[in-house]
Amino acid sequence: MMMGKQLIGALLLSAVSSFSFAEDITGLWQTIDDKTGAPKGLVEIRKENDTYVGKIVKVTPRAGYTPKETCVDCPAPYTNKPIVGLDVVTGLKSTDGLNYTNGRILDPNTGKIYSMKAKLSANGKRLHLRGYLGVSALGRNQIWIRAE
Repeated sequence: MMMGKQLIGALLLSAVSSFSFAEDITGLWQTIDDKTGAPKGLVEIRKENDTYVGKIVKVTPRAGYTPKETCVDCPAPYTNKPIVGLDVVTGLKSTDGLNYTNGRILDPNTGKIYSMKAKLSANGKRLHLRGYLGVSALGRNQIWIRAE
């Protein structure tokens, strides 16, 4: 009987400690170009009601790439808005604290809006994003790194 209580206690303790590492996704994230691996900028994710929204707070110039100032090819309401300050992630909902679904992400370079889902790493330091059109199998992955 004592062994069973110790086992249950150990399981509860490990469950609690694993949750303490995983925060939610609010905060500042370094975006990484999925093709080159170079830093693209910083996105600040905040919670609004029961969804998460991500705003571009910095764009990083890279070799051979000059960032656009405004969202030229973007649909309304993003058309010709400054890219810095733009909410590019909208509608993202947590399913269990690590997985997020039903989001939309705007690529300000192309003006395309993708469906998105995301998964937070167990230590809370990486955000694995999947942007797609239609079905998740047809899309792109990015990994964002939590900015300290």
